[in-house]
Amino acid sequence: MSVSRRSLLASLVAAPVTLAQGTADWAPLFDGKTLEGWKESGGSHSFRVVDAVIAADGPRAHLFYDGPVRGHEFRNFELKVEVMTRPLCNSGVFFHTRYQADGFPAEGFEVQVNNSALGEGTYRERKKTGSLYGVRNVYKSFAHDDAWFPMHVIVRGKRVQISVNGLLVVDFVEPDPPVKAEPGRGRVLGGGTFALQCHDPGSKALFRNIMVRPLPDSDSDQVAVPVVDDTWRELLTLGSKNYPVVDYHVHLKGGLTLDDALRESRRTGIQYGVAVNCGKLFPVSDDAGARGFLGSMKRQPVFVAMQAEGREWVTMFSKETIAQFDYVFTDSMTWTDDNGRRMRTWIKEEVGEIAEPQKFMDTLVKRIVGIYDHEPVDIYANPTFLPDVIAQRYDELWTRERMERVVDVLRRNGVAMELNNRYKLPSAAFVKMAKAAGVKFSFGTNNTDANLGRCEYGLQMIRECDLKWQDFFVPKPNGEKPIQTRGLPRA
Repeated sequence: MSVSRRSLLASLVAAPVTLAQGTADWAPLFDGKTLEGWKESGGSHSFRVVDAVIAADGPRAHLFYDGPVRGHEFRNFELKVEVMTRPLCNSGVFFHTRYQADGFPAEGFEVQVNNSALGEGTYRERKKTGSLYGVRNVYKSFAHDDAWFPMHVIVRGKRVQISVNGLLVVDFVEPDPPVKAEPGRGRVLGGGTFALQCHDPGSKALFRNIMVRPLPDSDSDQVAVPVVDDTWRELLTLGSKNYPVVDYHVHLKGGLTLDDALRESRRTGIQYGVAVNCGKLFPVSDDAGARGFLGSMKRQPVFVAMQAEGREWVTMFSKETIAQFDYVFTDSMTWTDDNGRRMRTWIKEEVGEIAEPQKFMDTLVKRIVGIYDHEPVDIYANPTFLPDVIAQRYDELWTRERMERVVDVLRRNGVAMELNNRYKLPSAAFVKMAKAAGVKFSFGTNNTDANLGRCEYGLQMIRECDLKWQDFFVPKPNGEKPIQTRGLPRA
């Protein structure tokens, strides 16, 4: 290794962290000095020991534990490893795998290590650090590059739990019989060894303090085995095919607590974006309230969203506060008509009778275009909603010309269209038109109680409209959010 590379790695490595007390039954898999007990695939020499850490830096290869602890055969265990990634690093830690001389490990599970990697060529990697790769994915990174972070993996029977920085991000229970997300690949809990991944020459990762605590093979958590139905299989398949399986429109209301939502998320494999209603006549109506909500969601394994209510929200919150949310969404359900009457279109009393539906629709489309041309948001929520009094005429009133105007304003402003599970909106015709224009989509429930569903309407639209993983929205990174690139509209 060159002096400059050694100096770079040394600058990243701090003194090893001592594991907590009570670790006498933990066994080290790495001696801090050599790769004794480890066997590299591929013959590329992509792994080396530098300053008491294993450095993965070179062509694609995998480093398998082949040492004496338990004869490198582990079924039930706890594994702890500290990881540091360089920017754009894609790596992983495998378990229940077997040595393979060349290629990608054909057996076992991968715990993803990816805080900022984008993917290669036209492929865009959605699965972030802590994902049980392709089985239970994490779509938001809870670790940072250039800083050490701990990963903790526990396998007991059919249960796999993964924590990153002390935060439980995966709690997966394998069904009986097992269901493979990728046919032909041995992703069935059964035992094996561990492996570290060097994904490519641009993916630089460091590993240290690799410790295992074997658990008795008879040790098994008493948890309910999931019921496998068509929706369960479909969600599993989407995750394995790189779709971001995220419900971006979840509210803590109607008795639903954050703990309830997290349990449901781990059960279904759908990550949640928890949103707070911000605007006129809502409890959160200023920066202080918004920051209070952000603080309550700190260190929680969810996306945190602002639901911007009404047209006044752009005057009620600062750019700096809005930018702290992972994304912002709004709808076209609150607006003021040409006579100056403010209405919320889901409230019958505020809408009243609509004597001229065609005129109403022209005004609605005009308001939608104004909203998404001027308000810096990521997602059009509750899209194409119509008041109850005219909702039964949806297909008639949403003419092709009106649909085209809505699709065009979303396209030119980079706003995604929600596939809303509550209202079953928008129509398949709208989705097909939006897809053809390059508009992205997101799953969204907009729940009023503890029933979150499983994105069934979104799954239906994927089937009917042939939506691919590339058609789906992911939140913009800091610096590229709409509030940062477009700013707030001028008064």
